[in-house]
Amino acid sequence: MGDFVQHTEVKSAVRALANPIENIASFDALVQSVVSTNPFGCVSYISAGTTHAPVEKTKESYVVKIVYQDSDAKVIGSNSDKFNTVAGFNAGAAALLADTALAAAHGGTAARDSDTETYSATIKCHDPNGELYDLTFTRSKVSLTSYEDDAIRAKVETWADTVPALA
Repeated sequence: MGDFVQHTEVKSAVRALANPIENIASFDALVQSVVSTNPFGCVSYISAGTTHAPVEKTKESYVVKIVYQDSDAKVIGSNSDKFNTVAGFNAGAAALLADTALAAAHGGTAARDSDTETYSATIKCHDPNGELYDLTFTRSKVSLTSYEDDAIRAKVETWADTVPALA
C-alpha cells in the first residue's frame, strides 16, 4: 500500500480584535467594503464553468438576542434567532421586539441584548497566484484560512492594520 504524501501546506491565521465590532451596521459596512474595493488585488476565476468575482461573500450568519424584563428590569426570559442576511437580521429583530404575544408569554417587556449578538461573514478571495483563501469576520476576530503563500497573510495583515475597527 502507498503512503499519503503531503503536497501542500495549508495555513490559517487569526487576528483577535481589541474591541468587538460595535453593531451590525459597522460590521456590514466593513464586510461590504472588502467585497466592493477588493483591497487584496484578487482576480476573477472560473470553477466548474462558472465565473466567480475576485472577492465574494460565501457565508453569513447573524444572531439577534432579545431579553424579556419584568417591571424591575430583571431578566425573566430570553430569545435568540439566527438569520443568513443582514436584512433578515434587522427585520427579525424588529419583529421579535414588536411581538406582544411573545412578550406576554415571557411575562415581561422585550429589549435587545445587542452586546451578546453574534455576526459572522466569510469572504472567498482568489489571489493572482492562483490560490483561493477565505477571510472570516466575526465581532471579535478575523480569520484567514486555506492559504499557502505567506505573501497573502502579509497583504491581509497590512490592510487590516489600516482599518481602525480591526485593531
